[in-house]
Amino acid sequence: MHADVPTMLLMIIISSVAMALALAVVAWGQRRDGIAWWATGLLLHALGYVLFSGRGRIPDGLSIVLANVLLACSLSALQAAVHQFMGRPWPRWHMAVPAAFIALVMWALIDHYPLRVATASLCYAVQIGLLLAALRPMARPGAGRGVLLLGLGLGVQMMVLLLRTAMALWGQQHPSGLLASDLVQSLTFLMSFLTVQLASLGFVFMTRDRLDEGNRRLATTDALTGVANRRSAIFALERDAARAQRMGGSVALMVVDIDHFKRINDSHGHLAGDRVLCHVVNVLSDRVRTQDLVGRYGGEEFLVLLPDTGLDGALVLAEQLRQSVQQSVCHWQGQALAVTVSIGVFGGRLGSGDTWEMVLDAADRALYQAKQAGRNCVQASNSLARAESSSMAAPEPSTQNI
Repeated sequence: MHADVPTMLLMIIISSVAMALALAVVAWGQRRDGIAWWATGLLLHALGYVLFSGRGRIPDGLSIVLANVLLACSLSALQAAVHQFMGRPWPRWHMAVPAAFIALVMWALIDHYPLRVATASLCYAVQIGLLLAALRPMARPGAGRGVLLLGLGLGVQMMVLLLRTAMALWGQQHPSGLLASDLVQSLTFLMSFLTVQLASLGFVFMTRDRLDEGNRRLATTDALTGVANRRSAIFALERDAARAQRMGGSVALMVVDIDHFKRINDSHGHLAGDRVLCHVVNVLSDRVRTQDLVGRYGGEEFLVLLPDTGLDGALVLAEQLRQSVQQSVCHWQGQALAVTVSIGVFGGRLGSGDTWEMVLDAADRALYQAKQAGRNCVQASNSLARAESSSMAAPEPSTQNI
């Protein structure tokens, strides 16, 4: 038993128009994220199926040639939507090429139904394949459900189109034409209906996943420097300190302060100060390990969290960071701004009762000692006991100030 093809065509038209209108409402007044292009593609898809449903009652130039051109244009519009979503350029002529090809082929094969079916189905399968290829950079481990849903819907539709191509070439198409209710026709239009739903919902979920990711980034990342903000840096410190205490391991923490930062703001303006902050973050981030974390603690202070690291290793890295900042040049409006940092370091094993607050306090007190020692140097503490904090300077630290 096969589904009634005219009824399925009506379902496809209604679902495409309804989904297009819903997406148009979602896209109204929003940023350019491809939703408007996707809604356009659905409307072209619906219009193509309106012409298909008139097969035998309207001229073949409309129900065959123009209908297939509209389907080709609808897939091109979906490609434009994905490219715009990913911020990639998509020349408009990319839509004209498949449309012109389909128009010429459909007109040339207007009296050869099996060849028309095979050619059109193969062309649409290729367009969907290009669309799936454009999605590949987003189909990474941990990708959102939207990409997976969109890829699933399009992938199944492409397989059905390839099957339809093979059946047409093998002479298995129903001789009565498009509106005949046979297995291949029913499967083709059923998958077209499901693809409209799955792919469109997948695209909507993609936009939602992007918004969710943006919100997560805003909640965990410093807007100016792009590194972890105070909240997420403290969360990471609390997590690693608890792990070190539980496993009897080591953890190291640096508190990095830009020397005389207020003087930079007063002399060159706050935009210059912002440039210095970003410059220092870049120097720090380029020289730490993948598992380490650089975060902005507040103002001109940064935290560098080193899990599974003892004091000796942390001191070596801290001195390397200090020297790297001093030797680098921060350019601002044609000027080379000299920048140095003071670094307080704690490193060691954590015992029962030791907390992340004690780790931060020890590193912060070491930073105070570095400032008292003339800045542009490294001081360290290997004890969490407030009264027993010891300090050591990095080998021959420079005391040059800015």
